[in-house]
Amino acid sequence: MHLLAAATEAPNVWWPFAVLIISLAAIIFMITVLRVHAFLALMLAAVLAGLLARKLPGEYGALPNDPSKERSHWVQAVELATTEFGTTAGKIGLVIGLAAIIGMCLMESGAADKVVRWFLRLSGEKRAGAGIAASSYFLSIPIFFDTFFMLLLPLARAMRVRTGKDYLLYVMAICCGGTVTHSLIAPHPGPLAMAESLKIDLGLTIMVGIAVGIIPTVASWFAIKWINQRLDIPMRETPGASIEDLKAIVEKPESELPSLGWSIAPVILPIFLISLASAFAAVKDLRINSPILYTCVEFLGNRNTALIIGAAISMWLLMRQKGFSLAKANELFGPPLETAGVIILITSAGGAFGLMLKNAGVGEAIQTAVAGHEVNLILLSWFVAAVIRIAQGSATVAMLTTAAMVYPIMSAGSLPFHPVYVFMAIGFGAMMLSWMNDSGFWVVGRLSGFTEKETLKTWTVVVSVNSVVGLIACLLLSALFPFA
Repeated sequence: MHLLAAATEAPNVWWPFAVLIISLAAIIFMITVLRVHAFLALMLAAVLAGLLARKLPGEYGALPNDPSKERSHWVQAVELATTEFGTTAGKIGLVIGLAAIIGMCLMESGAADKVVRWFLRLSGEKRAGAGIAASSYFLSIPIFFDTFFMLLLPLARAMRVRTGKDYLLYVMAICCGGTVTHSLIAPHPGPLAMAESLKIDLGLTIMVGIAVGIIPTVASWFAIKWINQRLDIPMRETPGASIEDLKAIVEKPESELPSLGWSIAPVILPIFLISLASAFAAVKDLRINSPILYTCVEFLGNRNTALIIGAAISMWLLMRQKGFSLAKANELFGPPLETAGVIILITSAGGAFGLMLKNAGVGEAIQTAVAGHEVNLILLSWFVAAVIRIAQGSATVAMLTTAAMVYPIMSAGSLPFHPVYVFMAIGFGAMMLSWMNDSGFWVVGRLSGFTEKETLKTWTVVVSVNSVVGLIACLLLSALFPFA
């Protein structure tokens, strides 16, 4: 028999919701109480969801035409979870690894510093916070949030040394855009895997994500300016750059930095190529009338090819700026690739968990529950993602789990708006109310020198404003420009 499922023959419509609740509770218990690593907790929860499911593809009785491929329910729960893990890893692994290399090269070559200085020069010292916020939105596209925050925090501290005020503003300016790109724009793992799960063109998600993401970023910037006027947080001593090092960052000669064009090329070029390929794919006549051009753009705009090109440019830039040989440059790739490896494992485990919930019938159960009711799928997607995010902390897990649950509903009938709005709603929902069970909460708080109470009053507010304003933007834009 199937663990607890045998006892639930009658109310089988509601049993998938029980599977969801039990699995989420197991993740929360393992991570917060037992202190199990997120990768192991998610994989165990994926297997648990399979064990609790009433029936899985490939188990006894599921494939009557080919009994040789059937397994017992218990074995299939394990095998299917590992298969889904591999499926997710195969789709995102290379891209995440290449993004890690690009991010490291931007930091080490001085390209990131160049971009920040350029934005600060545009904004002026009086609007330095806005300059940091604008540059952070751009720079955070290819760099994982934790790494990105560690990169820009010394610059925020250096600006505090120079101006003597607004430390809170400078720190949170980094987070306004960084949290949006983390949940909305590939090659970040959540949006990347979510685009695959929802079967939405990746280039379209990037273009729309960048454009719409500006709205909540601006909103959270004004929110943190308001908070900064009412809350003065001093710059406390933290591990890292000393005051002398901070001054050195501010006073570093411009001649030691690469040009702006080369500094932005590793970020802009892959985005341009992926977006161009998406635009070409939308024009069907190009495949027939210009097959060679179409094939070239399709190849160069493939996300893996585009990121390889971006990584090659960033590596060359690092070698030129530092005078490194290729072998010397490759010695620096170890730590970022190790970080990427952990991210790939956790993200793939989250993908396996989400897909096992889908195999357990959670998506169909939600579809049945809302059948006959006027339910806005944007609101539903945002709400489910927000609940899962608040419950277990990880935005990426919330995105992957929600996408797997929502896709059966999305694909069951015609939507009154483009599916990209569902994609964004999930991403915005996964930002909601970061608190003590989110690693980002501790990264920002500990590295900035904020207390837990100060982090709740600042960081938690920023991500929540991004989440709510993003939802409102999705609802308004889907009504005005449905593209259905």
